[in-house]
Amino acid sequence: MANIVAITSCPTGIAHTFMAAEGLEQGAKALGHSIKVETQGSVGAQNTLTDADIQKADLVIIAADTKVDVSRFTGKPIYETSTNAAIKDGQTVVKDALAHAAASPAPAARADYGAQVQAAKAAQTKKRSGPYKHLLTGVSYMIPFVVAGGISTALAFAVGGIYAAKATGTLGWALSQIGGPYGGLYLFVPVLSAYIAYSIADRPGLAPGMIGGLLANTLTGSGFLGAIASGFLAGYTVYWLNRWIKLPPTLAGTKPVLILPVLGTLIVGLLMIFVIGPPVHLLNVALTNGLKGLGTGNAALLGLVLGLMMAFDMGGPVNKAAYAFSVGLLASQVYSPMAAVMAAGMSPPLGLALATVLFKNRFTHDEREAGKAAWVLGLSFITEGAIPFAAEDPLRVIPSLMVGSAVTGALSMIFGCQLRVPHGGVFVLPIPNVVTNLPQYILAILIGTAVTAGALFILKRPIAVEEEAAVAVPVTA
Repeated sequence: MANIVAITSCPTGIAHTFMAAEGLEQGAKALGHSIKVETQGSVGAQNTLTDADIQKADLVIIAADTKVDVSRFTGKPIYETSTNAAIKDGQTVVKDALAHAAASPAPAARADYGAQVQAAKAAQTKKRSGPYKHLLTGVSYMIPFVVAGGISTALAFAVGGIYAAKATGTLGWALSQIGGPYGGLYLFVPVLSAYIAYSIADRPGLAPGMIGGLLANTLTGSGFLGAIASGFLAGYTVYWLNRWIKLPPTLAGTKPVLILPVLGTLIVGLLMIFVIGPPVHLLNVALTNGLKGLGTGNAALLGLVLGLMMAFDMGGPVNKAAYAFSVGLLASQVYSPMAAVMAAGMSPPLGLALATVLFKNRFTHDEREAGKAAWVLGLSFITEGAIPFAAEDPLRVIPSLMVGSAVTGALSMIFGCQLRVPHGGVFVLPIPNVVTNLPQYILAILIGTAVTAGALFILKRPIAVEEEAAVAVPVTA
């Protein structure tokens, strides 16, 4: 029996993080191994691994879609994979991880252990250095700032009306400052840039990334797009500076705290001001004006595409691309895509939950029980609540979800609905001014949910009579 420790983490830190942990725990248990999983979710690390846990571990599994610090696992075999892999087949992940550990030389047998560790770290860094993963890391750190800023701004409107920001000294004015000019909706752009850079170059990339993002948000006016550009520029600049600059051991400690941040900041700052910022600013203005001036037909098409993306992989890369695009537009005060994305992300689990009630003969007993939880997950804007159903019957379930989400997103855009916060589901809707055209927005979600359920009725076949009978027979001792 192997002792395994693991970490799971996804960009939003809500559903995939904990579903991956459950998949690993079930997979290890089925194979007769012990495992302890630390979840790095939106509320911080839970079930944290202690030094004793790590010391006695035979293997470390990292199932994550964002950057995870592995420095505390020095000398341990580390196997890295995605949260989706752990969710879909935890047993296979555990088997592959054990095979990887068995194929690696034992630490005690290594002739030059320090060099081997550095080489392993370099290989791991290269393995997780995809641009999309760096972007998701930035988005994961950005989301709390957008949520806090958006809700604070909405509360300001609720308390002080549309002129709250001008009523200096009032509660509404104070809330608007917290949310807007000096708070969350101002900070999330440099935070995005900083943590993209951090994902690429670790801590030395933070200062250049943060300052580059700040310049994008203020001096150059390039906004969200400029922040993405500055984040990648800062990250790769610092990464290559770290490789190119060679110092004697006595001065090596100055690199991460002095040389890399200063040189990185100067390079990124000058390029953002004179080279990258101006054209990206023009692109940002064109995109913003184009989205604000969308006609009904084009708005419906955009909502339809965003809806399809949200339901295609339910929390995967395509889903997150649509989500990140919409969140970024909040900085430019474009709120309609965010409304379409949240509505389209709610309809898959809600449609499945409704279908399990209306069309019971299309679902097994276990699926009908899962449908009860899908109600809550859907209302909370956790699209991943649909994953268990899609995993069982992807060819019928996923198209049904995509049809319903496409209708939801298109209707939200046609109705002109706008959403000022990037998460929360129905629980943020009662806050005044969070959503414009609230009745139509709720109608779009209801229609999309009904369309999803209807598509499931058409595409899914009734389960076998003998299976249904077996389910109905009570188990007796």
